[in-house]
Amino acid sequence: MLKVDHASVYFQTRDGRTVHALDRVSLAIPENSFVVALGASGCGKSTLLNAIAGFLPLSDGAITLDGRPVTSPGADRGVVFQKDTLLPWKTVIDNVALGLKFAGVPKVARRERAERLLHLVGLKDFAAAFPYELSGGMRQRVGIARALATEPDVLLMDEPFGALDSLTREQMQELLVSIWKETHTRIFFITHSIEEALFLGTQVVVMSPRPGRIVARFDLDFVRRFAETGDARAVKTSPEFASLREEIRDILHGSEELRSAAE
Repeated sequence: MLKVDHASVYFQTRDGRTVHALDRVSLAIPENSFVVALGASGCGKSTLLNAIAGFLPLSDGAITLDGRPVTSPGADRGVVFQKDTLLPWKTVIDNVALGLKFAGVPKVARRERAERLLHLVGLKDFAAAFPYELSGGMRQRVGIARALATEPDVLLMDEPFGALDSLTREQMQELLVSIWKETHTRIFFITHSIEEALFLGTQVVVMSPRPGRIVARFDLDFVRRFAETGDARAVKTSPEFASLREEIRDILHGSEELRSAAE
């Protein structure tokens, strides 16, 4: 279990102001779950993910992974960012195997694992290509494969499809579901898209504007329905999906109005 317990984060700005970014957030991410944090820009989603990744210390509260305190980055947490961070001078397969090289995995073994992952993300024919030869969606697939290479206990994804066109974004969502189904890796994913959150999450947590708090939680099975049937259209056009989309939209708009009134 990955547990976030009453996590709060305060920032000091350059002009000396204190910014309250995250406020007493508690969250549990069990094995084989796909938890999505949803909210508008500035609600603390990335702050929460960076704290789970070990990039950012908490001001208060605690984060543990299988009982171990999270205080720094580690191979047990893979991270995929919105903008790919591939090394342009390395081939696709060398980018995927990079973490394995740092971990001391022998060359033959890390190449075999990288090849398996490239097959999983549909890029086995591009192993020798360089990042500049790939589309944005393909580069993100490489980033996902690289994050999975060290077999992390949890995959952290910071709006990884936000910069993609709508068609590629839908294709990447479906690919991610197939990877999740195949690998059973638990995923923490952040987005500002209500439809993306509903389609992907076994649990969706809705966050308020700053300071970020969880204001609603939904346990869902749309992603499991798609994983079983492969019919995304049927899932997204169902009355239940449409109803929850409007309910969450009302929650988000209501939170924004409350913040505006307070200001």
